[in-house]
Amino acid sequence: MHEYEVRRGQYDNVKAENLNKSMKDLFGNAEERDGKLFSSFGGLKELWAWPGEKKKSLCVDTKMDPTVDNDTAQKTIKAYNNFLEQVTGYNAKERGKRAQKAAKEGKA
Repeated sequence: MHEYEVRRGQYDNVKAENLNKSMKDLFGNAEERDGKLFSSFGGLKELWAWPGEKKKSLCVDTKMDPTVDNDTAQKTIKAYNNFLEQVTGYNAKERGKRAQKAAKEGKA
């Protein structure tokens, strides 16, 4: 499970209905199970997403399919990064910098 910070002003994206819409737009499907949203796409066997503490973060849990071909893997990674950017407001580079900073501070 990974928890991503959400950019200030983007907190509405983590609400269940907006998260559901984003998942449907990018992955083509989404359904609610046990209070979390579930989807699968390409090399993602399972993608679980739900709002984090105080609705200011996004929690994501994934299970990958290691047997997919390279083309499918690339499309999956691109869609997953687009999803995270759309919901959190941070691109992959910014998320990486924030993760490194949190690790240095001992939060991760």
